[in-house]
Amino acid sequence: MVPVFLEAEGIGALGINLPGLVAQLINFGILLILFTWLTRRFLFPMLDERKKRIEEGLSASEEAKSRLSETETEVAAEMSRARQEAQGIVTQAQQASSRIQDEAREASRADSDQMIERARQEIQLERDAAISDLRKEFADLTITAAERVIRRSLDRKAHGEIIEEVLADAPTGGDGQTGAGGSSQN
Repeated sequence: MVPVFLEAEGIGALGINLPGLVAQLINFGILLILFTWLTRRFLFPMLDERKKRIEEGLSASEEAKSRLSETETEVAAEMSRARQEAQGIVTQAQQASSRIQDEAREASRADSDQMIERARQEIQLERDAAISDLRKEFADLTITAAERVIRRSLDRKAHGEIIEEVLADAPTGGDGQTGAGGSSQN
């Protein structure tokens, strides 16, 4: 018995050439085997390499994100420390400024107190010197008047003239020197 696909009424009736179909199936199988081999030999390694590079890129991206996150955390911590240090420096500077101002005030008070005390002492010394000069001049005038009184008689008119003369001859400056008619004229 002849198989159904070989009979003229079976597949042949459909217009299919069975030996041509078999040859094309064999060619298709050979091409399929060849393309599979070529794909596995060249395409898959290339795709695997590309997949590997993409995975490496993704892992590098993830690592960069984690490093960025760590860096941001470190930067935030560093900024916080820098702010605290800056605040500490500002506080120290303010304290130093306040201390320096207080010291300057105390020093200026002490200096002004010393200057006032020196001025008082100088005024007292000048006053004492003026009083001493006055006493010397008065003593000189008294001695001069007494010398003239002793040389002349003691009447009222002569006495007034002597006083007028002594006062006219009295020194006009504060240098303690007598005038032209002082005690040097005996």
